[in-house]
Amino acid sequence: MSLVRGDGLSIHFGDRIILDHAHFSLEAGERVCLLGRNGAGKSTLLKILAGDLLPDQGSLQRQTLLRVSTLAQALPESDERTVRAYLQEALAPQYQRLEELASLSAGTATAAALDRLATLQAELDALEGWQPDQQVDAILSQLTLPANAKLSELSGGWRRRVALGRALVTKPELLLLDEPTNHLDLATIAWLEGVLLAFGGALVFITHDRSFLKRLATRIVEIDRGRVQSWPGSYEDYLRLKAQALEAEAAAEALFDKRLAEEEVWIRQGIKARRTRNEGRVRALEALRNTRAARVQRQGRAEVSLVTGQESGKRVLEARGVSQSFGGRTLLKDFDLEVLRGDRIGIVGNNGVGKTTLLRLLLGALKPETGSVKLGTNLSVGYFDQVRDGLAWDRSIAYNVAEGRDVVSVGGSDRHIYTYLKGFLFSPERARTEIRHLSGGEVNRVLLAKLFTKAHNVLVLDEPTNDLDLEMLEVLEEQLLGFDGTLLIVSHDRAFLDNVVTSVLVFEEGGVEEYVGGYGDWAARGRTLRVADSGFAVAAAPEAPAVVAQAPAAKGTGNRSSKLSYKLKRELDGLPDEIAVLEGEVAAQSAALEDPAFFQQDRAASEAALSALAATQAKLDARLERWLELEALQEG
Repeated sequence: MSLVRGDGLSIHFGDRIILDHAHFSLEAGERVCLLGRNGAGKSTLLKILAGDLLPDQGSLQRQTLLRVSTLAQALPESDERTVRAYLQEALAPQYQRLEELASLSAGTATAAALDRLATLQAELDALEGWQPDQQVDAILSQLTLPANAKLSELSGGWRRRVALGRALVTKPELLLLDEPTNHLDLATIAWLEGVLLAFGGALVFITHDRSFLKRLATRIVEIDRGRVQSWPGSYEDYLRLKAQALEAEAAAEALFDKRLAEEEVWIRQGIKARRTRNEGRVRALEALRNTRAARVQRQGRAEVSLVTGQESGKRVLEARGVSQSFGGRTLLKDFDLEVLRGDRIGIVGNNGVGKTTLLRLLLGALKPETGSVKLGTNLSVGYFDQVRDGLAWDRSIAYNVAEGRDVVSVGGSDRHIYTYLKGFLFSPERARTEIRHLSGGEVNRVLLAKLFTKAHNVLVLDEPTNDLDLEMLEVLEEQLLGFDGTLLIVSHDRAFLDNVVTSVLVFEEGGVEEYVGGYGDWAARGRTLRVADSGFAVAAAPEAPAVVAQAPAAKGTGNRSSKLSYKLKRELDGLPDEIAVLEGEVAAQSAALEDPAFFQQDRAASEAALSALAATQAKLDARLERWLELEALQEG
């Protein structure tokens, strides 16, 4: 039996159809990615599966006492609750049942009390909820969460980990995730992928991160024009099968329209034809007309045009000996860089390491503490700001993009603002909507539309892919590939970087280094990103990246000599080989999980393999921690 099955699901918001007699089913152990354009209904379907929203029509069946948890897009509130208390809140039903059970056991053994005791015991068995404190302790240990830290003391990355811990602490059989990678840095995304690959239950998740999707999904489900379509296999299989399906749909619609046109010609023939016409044929024509009227047209593809400005000088900028610190922490030291016309550079690093600061230094918006930055000649810089400054939130899309005018000039020709915005998938009605009422993906489309009204020869894009759906991402990539100017891009989207840039500046533990190729080429070198988001957050200065305090030193290392003993030196020398072996085992075990046949075997075998992977990963993490500890001791 399926974990969840929905039949004939329909839901409308006003006159807008979100789901139209849709069908959905989920089997144990599946990892299903929901795809669709912004506003297609992905989050709506997730809420229906969670039981938070009832469909207007249709039925939803779930296994009895199915344990379901949701990881929402929003981070936990930054308040005074401890991490332990926040996790315990998720187990409130278990604590309440245990209290009631204890109270009934101490009271009079009436027939009603005995019946209630039996019910409570059955429910606790189904929830595996007899030891909630141990469940909390297990998650705190597994995710290495600071039990007594307050949420207000944690950085964004750590609050995301805590939110995942709350979702996992109930031992869910079904885990629902809505854009889990949004605003996470690369280290946390990689960590999250590992946790979810080791998760033994079923997953349904929404993501626009193609690398995350490819690694996790065993099946793709797309929501398109109210319909829910399942596509088995990988993301590449989905792209191929989807293209074939759209071609077949277009051919079928063309054939239908041709037949309808022929029947319309026939019904309008002269008096002789009307006297002899077949009334059955007339009724068939009426049915054809109704079918055509009910057809839901697929929304057109975005038609975006990025115009390159007048050619800049050969040297766009030059940085020499640049150093910059913040809060007593060095972000850049003796940094050199030369950017030439036509360079396409990605900037890669975890949260808080200084990526935005580096951009501001390179653009001349911030003066370095030491060193110099010289800008080239004839530069026209377009800047995409992830914090979305410069938007009038109480004014319409059209007003923001055209700056109050009715037309915009693109590539030397004037276009009416509503016609221009159609290319960014905004209808005239939607174009009159105030910015504050838009989704995150729509706001990013507005920023791109505003940016592309001007011709630039240098584009600086700070996290341009956040919240964009996959189709808009592909359109943006196509335009950037055709851009003849210079690109500087900050992004955590690994696939986007691989597709667009030709070199990367990477914030590593030893400094900022430049490498030829994209993110994948850098990752293949086995290098390590600098980790700043590893502890508790502290306040950041205005217009500066968030700075995160370093994690506390390992216990027992505070007053030790920096000179290692012979025994510790031998241990340190042997750790790289141990780590390499463990990494190989983790890779092999993870690869086995990605085989679609893995979850077709019996549950005991699946759980044994998942437990083995978790144990190997824990062993690898422990050896890495030990290696870092000994390295720190040696360096003094």
